[in-house]
Amino acid sequence: MAAAAAAAAVGGPQPPQAEMTAPGLALDKAATAAHLKAALSRPDNRAGAEELQALLERVLSAERPLAAAADGEEAAAAGGGGGPGAAEEEALEWCKCLLAGGGGYDEFCAAVRAYDPAALCGLVWTANFVAYRCRTCGISPCMSLCAECFHQGDHTGHDFNMFRSQAGGACDCGDSNVMRESGFCKRHQIKSSSNIPCVPKDLLMMSEFVLPRFIFCLIQYLREGYNEPAADVPSEKDLNKVLQLLEPQISFLEDLTKMGGAMRSVLTQVLTNQQSYKDLTSGLGENAYARKSHEKYLIALKSSGLTYPEDKLVYGIQEPSAGTSTLAVQGFAGATGTLGQLDSSDEEDQDGSQGLGKRKRVKLSSNTKDQSIMDVLKHKSFLEELLFWTIKYEFPQKMVTFLLNMLPDQEYKVAFTKTFVQHYAFIMKTLKKSHESDTMSNRIVHISVQLFSNEELARQVTEECQLLDIMVTVLLYMMESCLIKSELQDEENSLHVVVNCGEALLKNNTYWPLVSDFINILSHQSVAKRFLEDHGLLVTWMNFVSFFQGMNLNKRELNEHVEFESQTYYAAFAAELEACAQPMWGLLSHCKVRETQEYTRNVVRYCLEALQDWFDAINFVDEPAPNQVTFHLPLHRYYAMFLSKAVKCQELDLDSVLPDQEMLMKLMIHPLQIQASLAEIHSNMWVRNGLQIKGQAMTYVQSHFCNSMIDPDIYLLQVCASRLDPDYFISSVFERFKVVDLLTMASQHQNTVLDAEHERSMLEGALTFLVILLSLRLHLGMSDDEILRAEMVAQLCMNDRTHSSLLDLIPENPNPKSGIIPGSYSFESVLSAVADFKAPVFEPGGSMQQGMYTPKAEVWDHEFDPVMVILRTVYRRDVQSAMDRYTAFLKQSGKFPGNPWPPYKKRTPLHPSYKGLMRLLHCKTLHIVLFTLLYKILMDHQNLSEHVLCMVLYLIELGLENSAEEESDEEASVGGPERCHDSWFPGSNLVSNMRHFINYVRVRVPETAPEVKRDSPASTSSDSLGSLQSSRRPKVLQRENSGTAQVFSLVAERRKKFQEIINRNSNEANQVVRPKTSNKWSAPGSAPQLTTAILEIKESILSLLIKLHHKLSGKQNSYYPPWLDDIEILVQPDIPKYSHGDGITAVERILLKAALQSRMNKRIIEEICRKVTPPVPPKKITAAEKKTLDKEERRQKARERQQKLLAEFASRQKSFMETAMDVDSPESDIPMEITTAEPQVSEAVYDCVICGQSGPSSEDRPTGLVVLLQASSVLGQCRDNIEPKKLPITEEEQIYPWDTCAAVHDVRLSLLQRYFKDSSCLLAVSIGWEGGVYVQTCGHTLHIDCHKSYMESLRNDQVLQGFSVDKGEFTCPLCRQFANSVLPCYPGSNVENNLWQRPSNKSIQDLIKEVEELQGRPGAFPVSISSETNLSKEMESVMKDIKNTTQKKYRDYSKTPGSPDNDFLFMYSVARTNLELELIHRGGNLCSGGASTAGKRSCLNQLFHVLALHMRLYSIDSEYNPWRKLTQLLEQMNSQLGNEEQQPEVPILYHDVTSLLLIQILMMPQPLRKDHFTCIVKVLFTLLYTQGLVALSVKCSEEDRSAWKHTGALKKNTCDAEKSYEVLLSFVIRELSKGKLYHEEGTQECATISPIAWSPESMEKYLQDFCLPFLRITSLLQHHLFGEDLPSCQEEEEFSVLSSCLGLLPTFYQTEHPFISASCLDWPVPAFDIISQWCFEINSFTERHAEQGKALLIQESRWKLPHLLQLPENYNTIFQYYHRKTCSVCTKVPKDPAVCLVCGTFVCLKGLCCKQQSYCECVLHSQNCGAGTGIFLLINASVIIIIRGHRFCLWGSVYLDAHGEEDRDLRRGKPLYICKERYKVLEQQWISHTFDHINKRWGPHYNGL
Repeated sequence: MAAAAAAAAVGGPQPPQAEMTAPGLALDKAATAAHLKAALSRPDNRAGAEELQALLERVLSAERPLAAAADGEEAAAAGGGGGPGAAEEEALEWCKCLLAGGGGYDEFCAAVRAYDPAALCGLVWTANFVAYRCRTCGISPCMSLCAECFHQGDHTGHDFNMFRSQAGGACDCGDSNVMRESGFCKRHQIKSSSNIPCVPKDLLMMSEFVLPRFIFCLIQYLREGYNEPAADVPSEKDLNKVLQLLEPQISFLEDLTKMGGAMRSVLTQVLTNQQSYKDLTSGLGENAYARKSHEKYLIALKSSGLTYPEDKLVYGIQEPSAGTSTLAVQGFAGATGTLGQLDSSDEEDQDGSQGLGKRKRVKLSSNTKDQSIMDVLKHKSFLEELLFWTIKYEFPQKMVTFLLNMLPDQEYKVAFTKTFVQHYAFIMKTLKKSHESDTMSNRIVHISVQLFSNEELARQVTEECQLLDIMVTVLLYMMESCLIKSELQDEENSLHVVVNCGEALLKNNTYWPLVSDFINILSHQSVAKRFLEDHGLLVTWMNFVSFFQGMNLNKRELNEHVEFESQTYYAAFAAELEACAQPMWGLLSHCKVRETQEYTRNVVRYCLEALQDWFDAINFVDEPAPNQVTFHLPLHRYYAMFLSKAVKCQELDLDSVLPDQEMLMKLMIHPLQIQASLAEIHSNMWVRNGLQIKGQAMTYVQSHFCNSMIDPDIYLLQVCASRLDPDYFISSVFERFKVVDLLTMASQHQNTVLDAEHERSMLEGALTFLVILLSLRLHLGMSDDEILRAEMVAQLCMNDRTHSSLLDLIPENPNPKSGIIPGSYSFESVLSAVADFKAPVFEPGGSMQQGMYTPKAEVWDHEFDPVMVILRTVYRRDVQSAMDRYTAFLKQSGKFPGNPWPPYKKRTPLHPSYKGLMRLLHCKTLHIVLFTLLYKILMDHQNLSEHVLCMVLYLIELGLENSAEEESDEEASVGGPERCHDSWFPGSNLVSNMRHFINYVRVRVPETAPEVKRDSPASTSSDSLGSLQSSRRPKVLQRENSGTAQVFSLVAERRKKFQEIINRNSNEANQVVRPKTSNKWSAPGSAPQLTTAILEIKESILSLLIKLHHKLSGKQNSYYPPWLDDIEILVQPDIPKYSHGDGITAVERILLKAALQSRMNKRIIEEICRKVTPPVPPKKITAAEKKTLDKEERRQKARERQQKLLAEFASRQKSFMETAMDVDSPESDIPMEITTAEPQVSEAVYDCVICGQSGPSSEDRPTGLVVLLQASSVLGQCRDNIEPKKLPITEEEQIYPWDTCAAVHDVRLSLLQRYFKDSSCLLAVSIGWEGGVYVQTCGHTLHIDCHKSYMESLRNDQVLQGFSVDKGEFTCPLCRQFANSVLPCYPGSNVENNLWQRPSNKSIQDLIKEVEELQGRPGAFPVSISSETNLSKEMESVMKDIKNTTQKKYRDYSKTPGSPDNDFLFMYSVARTNLELELIHRGGNLCSGGASTAGKRSCLNQLFHVLALHMRLYSIDSEYNPWRKLTQLLEQMNSQLGNEEQQPEVPILYHDVTSLLLIQILMMPQPLRKDHFTCIVKVLFTLLYTQGLVALSVKCSEEDRSAWKHTGALKKNTCDAEKSYEVLLSFVIRELSKGKLYHEEGTQECATISPIAWSPESMEKYLQDFCLPFLRITSLLQHHLFGEDLPSCQEEEEFSVLSSCLGLLPTFYQTEHPFISASCLDWPVPAFDIISQWCFEINSFTERHAEQGKALLIQESRWKLPHLLQLPENYNTIFQYYHRKTCSVCTKVPKDPAVCLVCGTFVCLKGLCCKQQSYCECVLHSQNCGAGTGIFLLINASVIIIIRGHRFCLWGSVYLDAHGEEDRDLRRGKPLYICKERYKVLEQQWISHTFDHINKRWGPHYNGL
């Protein structure tokens, strides 16, 4: 082959076929290919090979096409025809033909696929793809599966989740390195290699020849297309252009990879074959083009700062090449460069940093392989050069996918991984320069995670390619580009460099892919071991870590607020966590057993070296610089974590890895500085640094960071404390916290370093820190499970938590690959042990609750640990919240009624290595502090708080719990003389020091202090305590007169000790008291004049405690030693009564413990109690103090007054809220009841909620009800079957809206309009089933003029509201309910109303006449419309509002647009809509009776007035008034038939009776009289009943009809024939038989209509059901118009109850048992006459249209309640179907798919593809489906979104996971299940139209959803 290739390259003989003309060629590709294949199949295939090469040379020449594409002129010059694309198309066609060897390409593909042995899935996906991860099956935590493999495998009960891929990935199914075989899917379970036949040689023979040429051609294109961008800005346009042109080629390669294993192995051969690469690309030979191409390649290499090994001497080190950082080059060549630059500090930053870089480099460059890692690349195969170009073009997605698709081929995988590693440095450089670093990062990780997750592969590459060296070096180089000089400590002379957090590299997280790879490979044990063994690497790594040590330094602003708050701290915390902490956790996970001790020793050794270097570099002696803090000490934390691991898991001796005392002292300084700064930040001392400093303090303790930050810091301090001198440590703490000066017995003091207002909180901080330091056992002996339990209890005590937030808040090991999985077994078992699950509760109208975990009672009882809570709170308020919950628990369980103190909790025993920590509790310094503070608290000195006392007692108790056992009482009491030198305390044991009495103390006080005036006693036994110091030098006392002892400052004392340790020479120590470094920050200002005073104390800690007990309880002698009554107490000390309580309990508990520990203490306590303690001597109060005391008292009183007022106000507000806000409870008292009639009041009185005045509504100043008008299609969604429709989840299931109420009514109206006169049709039905207007009110009224000014003020209000004032929207000024109009209240008196209701005894005939007359009088309206009053104007405007509420299409049904009939129809339909909806809100029937809330808050009465007023403007021509047809027998029956040409009117039997009722009522003058109302109802009932009979007759079969016709006829002459349904039915049948109504049907049809035989009972039931809807609506109407209550009843008696309530039933009728509906009939004219008149109309219509006539008669009146679609149990079924479903409009898969829960339509949310006239699809659908209300389920988020008009809101989710939580945006990806209660709530809000009131967070959608 090589020979052939060479011949071809030289330009061998061209085969004859190749010279044919182009068209011939095209026809003959197949023939040529077949010929060549045959030639190549011969044993001697030389000729064939040459022929093929020549053909390929010509077809696949890269010279023409791309040049043509890039520049038009060149193309013209080259004369390339057919545009740029044509030639490439042609080339691809050729390739396909040649590969197939003459056959069809598709058949060839199929043939190759048959030989696919791959047992791996390997499907590659890009970002945003939905994949699965199963932790139960995964070996590597990065394991992922495509949806198909996941669903095909069995993962029931596993811990899996669905996730949206961030960077892309590949399916691991079938790869046993990454996952367990049990999780493989069905397709990849079979190890199929055995039964796949061997690939026939000739099948892929052509591919082996063609592909190298093809790939080379591609590479030439890539070389050609790449132009070195000018000025370092890659012109992305050009690159993208080239890539677009190459799209078909790369896709072709990608298709080849999908042909399976056989083709992949051919491709692997081609890509990795070094020989063919060399032959084709060497650039030798005479082909000018090839030479030029090779040159371009070299240029590209050079410009990338890479050298080609052969040319090293040319480009190498002499001249820095273009792209490399000059740093690297200088560092390599001039490693010996001087450090002279550093001294000139006025240099610019940039140069400085480079010089520094050089200093760092010196260390690195000893390791010369760096340079080759960074700068040399040699390509030996196609694969290598392809990857090079892939990187150069910034990882185009197509190329990445092609390279990854090849990975199932094992040989390729190894070769590719090595190539990738070889290019690693180049990748880093490209990434740093890239503008799209985010996209590029994702693509890099997409590749690397596939390579490095495989342990075997990672190990191999580590061994063969120095993977670890490469990674560490590359990271180091990357960070070196952004180093700056550290300003920590010694700004001028510091030699330390840190990363600059403001640089893009850190700010944009650009380093992320490299660090992520590093963490990934460290998760493999074999690789991590190599790292931990390699000393050189460890040194380099510590060097890398030290770049982060001390970054992002904060300097406290003392004068003015910072101008610009930098946000660099995000970058700093992220960098420390990702670049330092995560690799550390990765390494720690491999140091779990004894055998790994050596590794720990290595890390600790180099860590300490790096720390020592750091201390030297920043010039640190012994004092930290003031007012600066850095939260970043990764070296300290590495050291601490490896120490902890060493002791906990590896049984190392702690002392063997600890440094000397001096180093320990230095180590503790910075972590302690952080703790003090936290207290300062919380005391608002850093407030001038802006909010960001609080952000840092919070991030430092936040759950994701705490165990890499604060925990190691505290642990390191614990280690230091356990090994250093305790007095030194304690005094350091108080000095760092700046409260030394506060710790004096004197009542006044001067603090030189702290403002008075910060003293208290800093003292609290210092004590709290000591408590945490001494009680925390996280690294000092707790097991992992105990830690998890403690963390969980702390989080649950602060607040109830959801499962996911708990998972998030419990600090897990931050290295994701450490193998500890959140949600692991122990997590669940601990959770169930400490917490109870509270299932989500639903208050309708309340907030959506989620499933919460709440601590069990015994946890509060025994495990609540305030220390842990304080350590873990991000916000201080959480500590308070935990205490409040604790208090509530104690009250509720009856354990303690008052305000408890934080309980004292027993600690886990200390690990023996840390026993020294407890010496802190037994050191004199601490005892002096405790004594002083107790004394100060007792004397009420300022700046002390309950919190201080609490912590003091806590420390005493800790000391008693951890006292040294060996000290016996006797020894202590005898005490040798050498003990007594010290005048404070005799020893260091707290137990014995507690009883030591201290008589006098000398203090230094300001001259103004009250103490100065006292006389000093002659001699003081006690040394002075200036600021808490105990002088340990008796010599001093002897040297001077004991009356004036020198005050030894504790601080100087501590410094001395430090110096002693450093110099180990006491002489020197005496000279140097204050080291020179610290003088520059002694306090500013001159110290005040201090004088010495001597105080008489005569107390011991025990006596102070007892007095404290008296003080706390407020009673003298309140303490009585309990053991005097019950000696048992001393035997069994743990008494539950002491475990919870306040300070008194704590004191009692401590005294009991003190007595237990020593007999002496017990005796002394008894003694103290025996002496009747005199009251504490009152201090001499100076006038000034008195003044302040008075002030205090006054303030206290004022505060109490204020509290009282506030409480009163709150209770008022509460009572108002209860009355006003309660949307759903029927008892609520609304201030105004519109409908109640009270005889003594002459007129209805209304309160205006704006101006507060009460009064009637009048013509000129009308009052109105606050109402919300909204269009609604809820009624239209009723269906006639009980089963709710299901949401479609397969292609077969579809929902058709034929059977909805709206559709049926629509069909009916259009049918009527086809055959009858339009104006008459519009009176025969109601509209408003879709887009009807619903009116609701909150029940509050206001003056209409007040409302106008209120709207004006809203308009001018600039605050962003959730509603649009221009559309008239507002919120009720009183209850804040959403509203958009005001409905005027009709002036009228209630008394008059009462008169109207009196029944009169007129006969029905008289009443009928009256009704007719009243309807005929158009002007008979009490308010004459002609005069324009304010009221009539308002009525008109509200009518306009009502019309505009719904869309035009929902109110225009007339054939002649704008006809008045339209408005008429619309108006009475509004009334109908509101009545029907109220009926639905009552559950579809009136059985419950009573005035429901809807009744109390109803505005129907007012609405009727407005509608009636407008209806009367349209008088119906009395000719057409249906009232006449109902109540009179018309003479001219035949005249109707005469005028055929015009359409007839609608027959009365086709009329909708309820519509007739509303028309009749609204045409009457208001207010209406009750007897007129009853009259109308009676008349209409006769029509309704007849309609029922007609429908019944049509429904039943022929023989039934004839039977009834017969039976009824017999009874016709009985007395009450008109009230017998049998008679009436037979009459109806007889009348209708005259027409053709019954004729059409054949016999078979009747069988289908009525399979049942009708019994009298079933007929009665049918008729009652037929009439019920009308009766219900009529009763509701009567209830609203006349204010009568509705009776409640059983369902079966609803008919009779309603009919008697409406006055249809004669009163005497109640007694009879079997109730017959016909008995309600009251015929105004002889029944038979009127019926025959009605039937005649029908007959005359059915003459022509029998079918339609029949259809119109059968009215379906029994609609079921409306429901939303029924959703499936499991969310996954919805998600899998819809998230890939294509949209029916634009046929694309939407980015945000959504589905309508009312009708099941699938829509694109926010999709521009489906936009129509600027409305996006969801908004459009909400208008068409819900008249402006849409309820959509967002498929990708599992959330429901509500669209209401021009606003929208996120409603929440109805799918919850197993822990009762939502998973918005499917972030957690856990399985979700339907929550029926929530769905019910959603449906309820939809039906009751309360979305606007209940959901609060509305925003405008601007039609963009």
